[in-house]
Amino acid sequence: QEHYGGLNGLTLTWIGDGNNVLHSIMMSAAKLGMHLRIATPKGFEPDLRITKITEEYSKKYGTRLLLTTDPLEAADGANVLLTDTWISMGQEEEKKERLKAFQSYQITMQTAKSAASNWTFLHCLPRKPEEVDDEVFYSPRSLVFQEAENRKWTI
Repeated sequence: QEHYGGLNGLTLTWIGDGNNVLHSIMMSAAKLGMHLRIATPKGFEPDLRITKITEEYSKKYGTRLLLTTDPLEAADGANVLLTDTWISMGQEEEKKERLKAFQSYQITMQTAKSAASNWTFLHCLPRKPEEVDDEVFYSPRSLVFQEAENRKWTI
């Protein structure tokens, strides 16, 4: 909101794990008027109960929801590209399997080619290079440090 001047009509694209951070976004995006495009590998989709609620919210609030396994399809027209850790606490034993499953999900400038001309990048940190490359993470399009500062004030 701080960057775009409002949230209504923005398209958020999540590329990565169907985890708790994604679940929070799914429960709020439509209520705030944002379209949501989600790319997760097979077997790492968001919780089906959350997905059903999100579908209902999208209908109620007139937003669009896309679930796919193709990161480039999800990035198409995105204002905001988002990801999070692929290996959360308690999943360390799954690291090898997860890194293989998420191999083509790294956010790069190639990912952003089909995004909206005003695209930005968010990550709730800490970030691993396999999730987003340095070119995107340290680019002027990256709002991760502003995101972290804003989170500081909510604490």
